[in-house]
Amino acid sequence: MLGMDASASNNLDDYSPSSTVINFDRPIPLLRGPLPAGPLDNPSAGPFVLAFRDSQAWISSYRACERKIILQCQEGARIGCAISASSKCKPPWWTALMGGKPTDLKEREQCEEREMESCFAVAKEKCIGFARDKCLSPFRDARIAVREKGLNSKEALRLIHLASLSEESLQTMGQLGSVCLSRSTKLGLTNYKASELLGSDENVRCILGEQQQGTKDL
Repeated sequence: MLGMDASASNNLDDYSPSSTVINFDRPIPLLRGPLPAGPLDNPSAGPFVLAFRDSQAWISSYRACERKIILQCQEGARIGCAISASSKCKPPWWTALMGGKPTDLKEREQCEEREMESCFAVAKEKCIGFARDKCLSPFRDARIAVREKGLNSKEALRLIHLASLSEESLQTMGQLGSVCLSRSTKLGLTNYKASELLGSDENVRCILGEQQQGTKDL
């Protein structure tokens, strides 16, 4: 306790919420959740795969990915264009040695503005293409949870078995109702790669269809 000032000593007796409670940031929600792997999935990857909850979550994540990459790319391009513009518009080093007139700062400023605008216009288009290329491949192969119509054979047999039980048997299974309810919310739930849903899902077609068309036009 030696060397501790009076204010620090007094704070040891402060048990107010502002002094004793630590506020943590709210956890970031998961973009994808686990789903049982299908028969065509690689068994060595484990019994589960990660999938977006629906195509709307997939398209929102894709656009957020593109937007962040474009912003980062443009920030770097802006710095590079500024350096390039300054280099192009500065007078040659030998001007002073030849006794040339002093540099007109207003004229140089206008030159840098023109060069900066021209350079950044080209860089912005390249950043859009760069972001598209970086996001397209992983999101094309990303899985999306899909609720199929009807029941699969396994779940159908399970319900037929439950329906065949007597009322007395059902009463002895106190947790049956909750088990069936939890399972009923997952009936027919499967997942597909986004590329497999290109022709059947408007959200996926909105992204992959436009990107594929853009690739053909290049």
